Amino acid sequence: MISKPNFTGIGAPIQRKEDKRFITGQGQYTDDIARPGQVYAAFVRSPVAHARIKEIDASAALELEGVLAVLTGAQLKEDGIAGLICGWTVQSKDGSDMIAGEHPALAVDKVRYVGDHVAVVIGTTNHIARQGAELVGVDYEELDPVVDLESVRGANPVHEEAANNVCFEWELGEKEPTDDAFGKADHVTKLDITNNRLIPNAMEPRAAIGEYNQAEDHYTLYTTSQNPHVARLVISAFVGLAPEHKLRVIAPDVGGGFGSKIFIYAEEVVCLWAAKKVGKPVKWTGERSEAFLADAHGRDHISSAELALDKDGKFLGLRVKTIANLGAYLSTFASAVPTYLYGTLLSGQYQIPAIYVEVDGVYTNTAPVDAYRGAGRPEATYLLERIVEKAARELSIDPADLRKRNFIDQFPYQTPVIMNYDVGDYHASLEEGLERIGYSDFETRKAQSEAAGKKRGIGFSTYIEACGIAPSAAVGSLGAGVGLWESAEVRVNPTGNVEVLTGCHSHGQGHETTFAQLVSHRFGIPIESVEIVHGDTDKVQFGMGTYGSRSGAVGMSAITVACDKVITKGKKIAAHLMEVPADSVDFEDGLFLGKDSNKSLAFGEIALAAYTAHGFPTDEIEPGLKESCFYDPSNFTFPAGCHICEVEIDPETGELDIAAFVAVDDFGTVINPMIVEGQVHGGLVQGIGQAILEGCTYDKESGQLVTGSFMDYTMPRADDVPSFDVGMTVTECPSNPVGMKGCGEAGAIGATPAVINAIINALGVDSIEMPATPERIWRAANGL
Repeated sequence: MISKPNFTGIGAPIQRKEDKRFITGQGQYTDDIARPGQVYAAFVRSPVAHARIKEIDASAALELEGVLAVLTGAQLKEDGIAGLICGWTVQSKDGSDMIAGEHPALAVDKVRYVGDHVAVVIGTTNHIARQGAELVGVDYEELDPVVDLESVRGANPVHEEAANNVCFEWELGEKEPTDDAFGKADHVTKLDITNNRLIPNAMEPRAAIGEYNQAEDHYTLYTTSQNPHVARLVISAFVGLAPEHKLRVIAPDVGGGFGSKIFIYAEEVVCLWAAKKVGKPVKWTGERSEAFLADAHGRDHISSAELALDKDGKFLGLRVKTIANLGAYLSTFASAVPTYLYGTLLSGQYQIPAIYVEVDGVYTNTAPVDAYRGAGRPEATYLLERIVEKAARELSIDPADLRKRNFIDQFPYQTPVIMNYDVGDYHASLEEGLERIGYSDFETRKAQSEAAGKKRGIGFSTYIEACGIAPSAAVGSLGAGVGLWESAEVRVNPTGNVEVLTGCHSHGQGHETTFAQLVSHRFGIPIESVEIVHGDTDKVQFGMGTYGSRSGAVGMSAITVACDKVITKGKKIAAHLMEVPADSVDFEDGLFLGKDSNKSLAFGEIALAAYTAHGFPTDEIEPGLKESCFYDPSNFTFPAGCHICEVEIDPETGELDIAAFVAVDDFGTVINPMIVEGQVHGGLVQGIGQAILEGCTYDKESGQLVTGSFMDYTMPRADDVPSFDVGMTVTECPSNPVGMKGCGEAGAIGATPAVINAIINALGVDSIEMPATPERIWRAANGL
């Protein structure tokens, strides 16, 4: 494991290298790119949630000066362009495959949600294209939409092939042993909850530029993507737009993603296709209103859960029934989120001998639902931590003590729901959290609040997540369409500086800094001598992208292995130059040292020699110094921690004040604690946002998006959150060479149940719907 810190290496809280260009306005995002002769795309989107398309009349749009074309789904189909795919196969409990309804990039016969893509208008300016889109007339035969999860069965089918609007009926765990555990229980806690739908709202809206080179029959796509290589693979192999070697995908600077930019979207496919049709580069930049309508949303579950306990408060079994909203179409990873990224984490940090979960994935006339920061893990944690808190209250057991009684304390630990936890110390994070929050003095603070006419509560969340989404054998056995390894190439130049080509993609994580810190540490060179290259399929070897907190645990592991190969070759070169046996050369702090001599060569000297020295034994040493790695880990990683929230509520107004928030996380080895703390802060704000502010709502009768702008969809602001108290414990991950676990999603996973548990504790009620707005809090506080 890597643990030795230095001033720019591992453990150093250095400022991000990439921030200079961002804060000086020198970043280059997709919308900043202007291709010679480019024209603009504007999409005609469905204003109704469910309808058959009877006719599309483009005549008025085509008469508008500057409109070059109006293209429809029928033309797309005629050109042999296939629909978008879901890359993860899930089977129902009866063994049948999930039912994946067709997902054309432009609707052909039917629209299935408000915002669905009906046609695209190409204009010489963005304004003209949008004007033209407003002039396209579409005759719809409206159908009754289905929005409410509790009434999907028996409603009008979103897809004709999916009877009762059911995509799959999935199960995990063993039913009979779980039922037996409930038969032996001294107490059963029951809970019905809703995990509210969220809209991601990354700072940068999605954008795409499609370009076609007729002379070379070659396409280029500039796009706001978290995984450009996967986008190229899907568009080539499944959509069928171009052979892979005839398609280049470039993801330049990307302004946030949170999962919403993992997926392959209709706009990317259409811009590429349209570029060939009109013979010019085609650019589309989404407006914020389009992002609300058509970006993949997150969460949206309704669940019933039961927890069986014995007389001492030990957990015996857990039963869960969930209905998961998939929206109108299966997005790229939609089927995995409420199944293998959800059900497999329902053991949490606890020894629960028997678990059985059923998940029905259903279609509705709403925007597609897919991975959003945490992706299944927040939904699992929210359900489990809410029911544990309720059980503690019903049994009059301190919620911290109930957790301690049931913590896993021996590793590795095999859960009843697939996962094998490799390492952890859950007691340590809880104990530090209790100390930081001042738990022993909470009753005093509560009494002070009561004296002032306020209600004070405290809530816990001891979460775990599976990260480093990668092990190919594991994800393949669970239905993934591809293995999720990661790649790296480390190029040492003759002058000793280093270029690292990574298949990961940075869109706010700080890879250009942390990846360079790792290489600086390994080679003993200044961080300024390391350059990180990513985001271009013509420059970088195939990679799987960034999501699921995998860039550190998987991407940096690939870099580490490639660096080790460079050092191994460097030792051979050094041995030849120093005329000592190869097995007698050590490498430390940037120096190749002969063990039994006073000879040494610096890293830079070896780099130069690799390209310029003469007389190498060519059967042993090739010229040059470049190595690569395709790294596939043996297991997931399991970050875990304890989040504790303390709130004060004014029962007369419902006003909520988050008085304190403590987050103690175990991320394994930490490369840059400043960047990690920033990741935690961002996740906490998003988790708090879900708990008290954010909620996507559709009208149940019409299927119209009610929360279609920031006027109706409330985003968290600085004055909504406290100053966070962040701590860390460390158990190094044994399944990768860096010892890392991942940190990008933890805040969004742990925060939400901690906040809601604190509100419930303050009000003395069993439940409250999210978002817990002042009105909902006021009603609960006053028994309404």
